[in-house]
Amino acid sequence: MKRFLLWLISAAATAALAQDAALPPAGFGSLRQDQVGVRLGDDRLSVRVLPLDERVTRLLAPDAWRSLRDMKASKADDIAVAARQAGRDSVTAFMVTFFALQPDVRFNPDALIITSQNVAYRPLHVVPITPRFTEGTLAQRQQAAAIYLFEPSIDVLQPMSVSWNDRTSDVWSETLRALNTERSRVLVRAAQRENQP
Repeated sequence: MKRFLLWLISAAATAALAQDAALPPAGFGSLRQDQVGVRLGDDRLSVRVLPLDERVTRLLAPDAWRSLRDMKASKADDIAVAARQAGRDSVTAFMVTFFALQPDVRFNPDALIITSQNVAYRPLHVVPITPRFTEGTLAQRQQAAAIYLFEPSIDVLQPMSVSWNDRTSDVWSETLRALNTERSRVLVRAAQRENQP
């Protein structure tokens, strides 16, 4: 049994290297959104940026993955229209959530910048998820969320930095290591399920 498990882990690691950009099997992830999302902000407002690429979201726990998949699917028409208007065949999507830590907090939704491979990108378009997103003001403990659409040239499996106003986070490089580890574990879990009698 132990030898079989070692073989499974070895096979999964080999498959992960050979199919690094392939979609991991769905429903076998265990990560939480707060382990993957990039957080920044100040004492008044917290901002979380989470890639909606399935190569990332399938590594989340099943409920979180399904929730994000369904949310993105519900906005598929809006995303497609925005991509066409921007002259793009595809876009890189992120879910961005603003959370107020104090009363009557104003936020600028256009201040988000993602830097990938030494190129700084501003959003092509923003698709609101919550109704009050466009108001730009939040009561304490209230949140606003939207899908931010960026150039398709941003590769979420490569290091990138996220900036909002004067705050910048480079934590994504560390997150990538956690994603790579989880990807190998997902392949092992999927292989174990497949080999169950």
